[in-house]
Amino acid sequence: MRNRGRAMNRRSWLVVTACLAAAEPALAHAAPPRPFPRSRPPAADWDAASAGIFAPDAFRELVGPRPDFGAAPAAAPGAGDSPAAAGGGQGGGFKWSTLVSGDTLTDEIKDQREVLAAAVTSPSAFKGGGYDEARRAFSTLALAFGLIAAHDEDVRWQREADTARRLFGRAGFNCKVGTDQSFAESKLSLEDLSGMLDGNPPRRKPEDEDGFRWSNVAARPAIMARLEAAEKRLAAGVASAGEFGKQRDTTRHEAELVAAIGEIVQQPDFEFHDDDTYRGFAAAMRDAAVAIRAACDSKDYDAARTAVGEMSKACSDCHGGYR
Repeated sequence: MRNRGRAMNRRSWLVVTACLAAAEPALAHAAPPRPFPRSRPPAADWDAASAGIFAPDAFRELVGPRPDFGAAPAAAPGAGDSPAAAGGGQGGGFKWSTLVSGDTLTDEIKDQREVLAAAVTSPSAFKGGGYDEARRAFSTLALAFGLIAAHDEDVRWQREADTARRLFGRAGFNCKVGTDQSFAESKLSLEDLSGMLDGNPPRRKPEDEDGFRWSNVAARPAIMARLEAAEKRLAAGVASAGEFGKQRDTTRHEAELVAAIGEIVQQPDFEFHDDDTYRGFAAAMRDAAVAIRAACDSKDYDAARTAVGEMSKACSDCHGGYR
């Protein structure tokens, strides 16, 4: 009985000692430092039975580095504060650069200027259907400027992006119908955009808003229309290996926009944002778009074609239950 009790005593001492040794890095970070009492080992020598059970040095048997309990946990790639918190130039930790580059956003803004110029050539053309094109263009502009304002890298127009986002967002919402008023506002907004492309700040000031929400940046139908256009361009870009080589820059551009939109439509206040199934479809679309971009960078046609198929499937599956 005495030998068994002695073995149990030594076993307890070994367990306590190993636990204290593992916790030592965390204690080193504590402030102010305090002495920590340690248990004394048993005075008697190990008997043969106990020596055969326990390793003489536990750390020789353990695999991997000792944990640093004072270090902050590693964040997942691209993780951070919610994109909603980063919107409108309000800061935040989300790394939008993991989804969309500043060059893609500035190029998209330049492209939408041409769309608007054609949509507002005259009141009759505007009322005859141009207002719908203008609505989509203004909503895309608002989305792009919102992303620039929130971007974690230096991007052109970042100082004026929050103002532009609100101006073009309002113009997009007002273009639901073709009226003299919406035409006049569209003309003024086009002038503001042209001025920004020439290096000037917007001349008009936006109305104040009660907090930033991505759902207020652009109307959902306009976002879906931009996604539909991107899907068609991506399909054309991987129609063959030759087309992939010719259209790789365009394919990359469209993929980055899809990735950013796939993240945005999951944010609070967007319809279905709290539906796990819907969020799963949006996340799958976003991740497939990121894979398309990677395939463009590595010039891997087969990978790009596969990723475009996965993105299209996510979109189709989502449309089957959500409109």
